Amino acid sequence: MSPASPTARIALGLDFGLRRIGVAIADTLSRAPRPLSAVAHSDRGPDWAALDRLMSLHAPHVLVLGTPYNEDGTPGRLQSKTDRFAEELRARYGLPVERVDERHSSREAGEQLIEQRRSGSRRRRIQSADIDNLAAAIILQRWLAGEGEKGLNDQPAAR
Repeated sequence: MSPASPTARIALGLDFGLRRIGVAIADTLSRAPRPLSAVAHSDRGPDWAALDRLMSLHAPHVLVLGTPYNEDGTPGRLQSKTDRFAEELRARYGLPVERVDERHSSREAGEQLIEQRRSGSRRRRIQSADIDNLAAAIILQRWLAGEGEKGLNDQPAAR
């Protein structure tokens, strides 16, 4: 009898912003996050219909949300809105919402995209949504590497 093979858990990464929410997906076996499509966000809130479609299409086991901090480790200006969004996600989807420090993820994403343009591996112009989605992938990569915030996570997720 062969040993049971591990089961992949799907994680959806989210980079919360006032105009857009970057989205990426990964599984715990391949551990290779990939950007998806950004979801609109406005004063009225996120585009829940778009998030519902992503949830239905990908059926994640866990949501991974970037948490904004200032350089000195104090809560960032979007902290309370991000916390509220995390609570809405938990209530709406009944899934654990893991939190990861998102410091510099957007800057890192922008630098990666610029380098891709410079090297010729990316031909189309860089748009804000591209940066947001790649930032969500970076947040997921950090989570996969074990960088989740122990005090903020709902429960430990099997990785």
